[in-house]
Amino acid sequence: MRKLLIILGVPIDDLSMPQALGRLEEFIAAGRTTGRSHQIATINADFVVNSLHDPELRRILQESDMATADGMPLVLGARLLGVPLANRVTGADLVPALAERAAEKGFSIFLLGARPGVGTRTAEILQERYPGLQIAGVISPPNVPIQEMDRSILDQIRSAKPDILLVAFGNPKQEKWIRMYAQMINVPVCIGVGGTFDMIAGITRRAPIWMQNMGLEWLYRLLQEPRRLWRRYVHDFGYFGYFFVRQWWAMRQGSLPAPLLPTSESIIVDQKVILNITGRMDTSNYASFVERAEEALSITPFLVVDLSRATFLDSTAMGALVALANRARAAGGALRLASVPPDLFRILSLIRLDHFFDIYDDVETAMGIPGSLVPASPSL
Repeated sequence: MRKLLIILGVPIDDLSMPQALGRLEEFIAAGRTTGRSHQIATINADFVVNSLHDPELRRILQESDMATADGMPLVLGARLLGVPLANRVTGADLVPALAERAAEKGFSIFLLGARPGVGTRTAEILQERYPGLQIAGVISPPNVPIQEMDRSILDQIRSAKPDILLVAFGNPKQEKWIRMYAQMINVPVCIGVGGTFDMIAGITRRAPIWMQNMGLEWLYRLLQEPRRLWRRYVHDFGYFGYFFVRQWWAMRQGSLPAPLLPTSESIIVDQKVILNITGRMDTSNYASFVERAEEALSITPFLVVDLSRATFLDSTAMGALVALANRARAAGGALRLASVPPDLFRILSLIRLDHFFDIYDDVETAMGIPGSLVPASPSL
């Protein structure tokens, strides 16, 4: 199962570049067989800040099939939360690596977005670097709202039948476009790549390696485009820093050592599995709960997690619940949280997960017939 951590309500996959490429191969194989599209997001601080004000974007990111850490603020934030990421997987690194893998495996790529000529030049450069790479098509549509875009684009993509669609509209437009049309175009892998085409085509320059390693790419970009970027960076760093400190403080307060190790047990009742968590669950010990939950999902896609005796869930533990909820929904079921203690509910609200999960006052209510009950949040 995915190993996720949650930063301000946005799930981030903890994986390396080889692991990301391996998962994308699995998505392509599955998509070719089933016709299902998989949405991939490369997350930076701007995504997170936008999601704080945009519930639609936040839900898209929470339900994405893979979300990599593009920005250093996320990497540093994960360290401060005590759940360091294995690596940073940026869009600028992922696209060339994926193009190389596609040339090796015979996957085709469609490029959508960026200014006229940039996508074409990007395709030419990638084919020069990776002989045998199949470019299924390139479209640079006018910069208009999604609702005003030419619907013939969908027909062109469907006709080309690519394995991978790279969408360079910028956030949140690219994420919303993919979410809106993914199931209509039936492309196995759809990735929002922001300004990556501009970098590959040489329109914008990427920071030197030493600046990347020190987390100073933002400064390099700011020096290149100060008029366009300074307001955005001030806004993003201000909002991200403020809300992240609140999450860090809330989780720090709850992370004091507990006298008992967490335990979990499961009970099967009326085609549903009740999972009970007792104590503190974090990155050091959540694996046993995940294993039990996966066993439960093999029995039924309807899970109820009783948190009445839980004392603390860290970012990774909450990420595990997000991953389980998405898997349950994909299987036609649901994951419901019951009897959430007030302290945990405050953290869920703070990191914008209170509306992602179905939360019920008690286990009995959560065990009702699926869809017949309205979730209720515990009183604080």
